Amino acid sequence: MTQSTLRTPSAGTDYPGKTLGIVGLVAAIVLGLIGIVISAVAYSQSKKAGFKNTPALIGMIAGAVMVVIWLIITIATNLMLAGY
Repeated sequence: MTQSTLRTPSAGTDYPGKTLGIVGLVAAIVLGLIGIVISAVAYSQSKKAGFKNTPALIGMIAGAVMVVIWLIITIATNLMLAGY
């Protein structure tokens, strides 16, 4: 079994993907799919450098949830407009 080698950065330090992870999280809440892509890029950058990037991970999850909600609303609206 392999133990995770990702480490949590110390407080106040900057690491690759940190800012992009926060941008991705905000974008995921507002723009869904675009936020997923930005968060995935940030997560990948941090992982390559050996750091955890919690905002990027949450951004990917939130983006996926927002896309599902958007799809449900779109389908429901179309069904209502079609008279079902």
